[in-house]
Order: sequence, then structure tokens, then C-alpha cells
Amino acid sequence: MITLEKNIKSVKDVLTSQDIIVFEFDSLGGKKFAAIYADGLADKQLLGELVVKPLRDVEKDASAQEVKRFLASPEVKDCVKIPDAIKEISDGNVVLFIDGEKDFFVIGLKNPPGRSVAEPPTQVTIKGPREGFIEDIKINLGLVRKRLKSDKLKVVMLKAGEKSETAVAMIYLDGVCPEGLPERIEKEIAAREIDIVPDSSYISQFISGKPRSLFKRNGTSEKPDIFCAKICEGRVGLIVDGSPIAITVPYMITEDIQTGEDYYSNSYRATVIRLLRVTALFIGLFLPAFYVSAQLFKNQLIPFQLLLKISSSISGLPLSPSVEMFLTLFVLEVLNEASIRMPKYVGLALSVVGALVLGDTAVKAGIISTPAIIIIAFSAICLYTTPDLVETTTTLRWIFLIIAGSLGPFGIVLFAAFLICYLVTEQSYGVPLLAPFAPLIKSDLYDSMVKANLFSLEHRPDVLKVKDKVRLKNK
Repeated sequence: MITLEKNIKSVKDVLTSQDIIVFEFDSLGGKKFAAIYADGLADKQLLGELVVKPLRDVEKDASAQEVKRFLASPEVKDCVKIPDAIKEISDGNVVLFIDGEKDFFVIGLKNPPGRSVAEPPTQVTIKGPREGFIEDIKINLGLVRKRLKSDKLKVVMLKAGEKSETAVAMIYLDGVCPEGLPERIEKEIAAREIDIVPDSSYISQFISGKPRSLFKRNGTSEKPDIFCAKICEGRVGLIVDGSPIAITVPYMITEDIQTGEDYYSNSYRATVIRLLRVTALFIGLFLPAFYVSAQLFKNQLIPFQLLLKISSSISGLPLSPSVEMFLTLFVLEVLNEASIRMPKYVGLALSVVGALVLGDTAVKAGIISTPAIIIIAFSAICLYTTPDLVETTTTLRWIFLIIAGSLGPFGIVLFAAFLICYLVTEQSYGVPLLAPFAPLIKSDLYDSMVKANLFSLEHRPDVLKVKDKVRLKNK
């Protein structure tokens, strides 16, 4: 006969931690029960209201299935294996053992600590929704379901991490998503064996195809409205438990030039802002390298009056133009990293000290010229107009700076041509990274650098090769 003590011992022999709570109680009819849960993950109040209180009326000779009818929780699952019970307890659910019964129940009372839904700090908008994903996968799925009520919405739950068993939700629209894409992504995730998956960036590298590449191959978003819009275009979305950043594939570089606010404002305004972002991106990437190469190799590239100003400001400096620019950029990166890692108010003071005291003192001491500080500061500001590309562009800025100091303008042009050739050949699940420009897809140009009005976007992007191409019907 299966006794309550035997089941409790089987669990406690494996889960020996003191935060695994065993709550034993009896019904008024004399039936004995034991609820086992992880302290801090399960909701104790719901345990009392939905489980303990209803079981008071159970008779001593009641079977397991008769006991089940008394449970008021909407999530009750039958279970017979102790290893399954251990996994459920570790996941935050409550396992209910019944004296004298082999069968037991897993009750979904998971309530892990987490923050409330708020506007994400990296994607602040003036117009449009202000809700953002959080670290709870169930709440994130609810935010998606809130916007996509279609019966075609499919959610496939996966597990990643042998020790963590992190929940991963793969989301797509059946009948719109390209055929075979969800299965391919699922296969990529299942093929990777790792102990723990604490964040969606792990899954992003698993499915990227080329994890060592400098350029990313997956889109990311912290806003449910942007995520759902990409799902409706035919992409597959991935939400990872414990991460507020959702992933979408396939990916194109033009996605990072666009923002959700573009679709909530005037199309002319959105077009101007997109062109501004692209211009700022190129300025931030090439301006320091152009300044160094012009000083060292081609003074003719700089207007004469400006050249006179620069010459007067750099006269007497002990450093060469390339070393000076490297030093200025290094100081900027150190200040940026320190201001992020330090406490909020200390970081703000550090930024002021770094910008005013260090910069002004370095110029007065004759170590760094004023143009170098202006160029590096303006370059950093320009790169942050496309924050999703900052990781890539800051690295490329260093590479361009090294090439500019070594080979001059010829090296800059040569490396830029190499990057273009490389990007033209790269794909994300069959979709070129530079689409719709390389290859040129005229129908997709209406929502690339230029933002056409809503009625011009009747069809989903052709480059995604979706099943249902119509997204707007003008009746």
C-alpha cells in the first residue's frame, strides 16, 4: 500500500533543500493529504483557498478521482511518477499526495516573483501603446493574446536547458507563416544541449546559423504591438521565460531602422525620420575614420577654411591624429560603460564629470584637440539613433578607425565594399539581410527607407514568401 510518508520521503530524498515545504493536513472526514511546493514560487493563499479549504469535506474512504472533484483550481493534472512530481515542484507548481493512493495531482498554483507590466526603457514612444514584455512568459503570452485573438494563432511550448528546463513559446500564424519554418526553428533549438538558458540571447544564438558573425540574424523587441505586427507579416516569434526581449525570425536589417512609432504617425514624418536615422548611422560609422584619414593622407578632402581651424587647434599636440582619436574614443567607451554599471545618480554625476571636467581639462592641457572630442561625441550620439544596431556599429567604428589610420581613404572604401559584398550574401532563414534592396524587391520598398501610407501596404512583404499575401482589403 502506498503511504503518504513513503511519497513524501521519495520527494525529499531528491529535493533536500529547506525551501521545499511539506504541508500535511487532514480533512474533517479523516483523509490525510500532503501538499509539497517550493517556497517563494507557489501561491500560498490560493493553496489554502482552492485546495485545503475544499478538501475539508472529503470522506476517509474517498478515492483519488473523488478527491479531484473537490479541488477548485482550474489547473489540475493527474500524475503517477515521482520524477514528474519533482520537476513540477521545481517549476513552481504544487503536488498533492493522498494517503493510500498511488495517483497524485499537480496543481497549477505557480506565482513566481516578478515586476509589473511597464513601458520598456529601450523602446520609449510618444505615440502608441506603452506596454512592454516582462520576465514572466505567461504574462507575455497574455499580452500577445490580447492583441491577436485569431484562431489561427499557434503557440508551441518548448524546453531549453537540461538543468534549467526554461520554457520557450514559439508563436506564429497558421496559414500566413511560411511552410516548414516553425519546424526548422524547433529542430534548431532541440539540437542544442546546454545546462541553463537564462535569457533569450541564448536562443537567438542557437537559431542564428552563424553565432560568430558580427551581424545579428534575428529581430528583437520588448513591445507586444511590434512583436504582434511582425507575427502578422509572417514571421515566427519566440518568447523565453525569464527574458523581456522577444525574438522574431526571419530578420532584415531594415527592421532596426523602423520603429513602432512610425506606424502611428504621419507617413511623411516617418519617412523623414527614417532617412535621418540612416544618415546618422553612416555619420556615426564613418566620421571618425574620415577625419583621421583626411588628416594623415588627404588634406584636400577637408574644406580649406575648416582645415585652417583644425590646423590651429592641433598645433603642438604630442599625439598623432589616429592615436588622438583612439584615446578619445577609448575614454568615451570607458565613461559609457561606467555610467551604465554604476548606480543611477552616481552614473549621472560621472557623465557630467567626464564630459565637462575631463574633456575641458584634456583640451586645455594640450593632450586632445577640440575637433576630436566634437567628432567622437557626435558620432556616439548618431549611432544611438538606431539602438538595436549599436553593438555592431560600435565594433565597426573601431575597425574603420584602425583601417583609416593604416591605409587611409582607400582602405575605408575597400573595407566598406567588403562589408556590402558580405551582407549581400547573408540570409536569415532564406531571407536576405539587405532585402528589399539586395535583391531589389520593388513591392517591398513601400515600407523600407520610405514609409508609405497605410492604404499602400495592402500586401505582406514578398521577400518573406508567406502563404496569405493580403493583409489589407479595401472594400
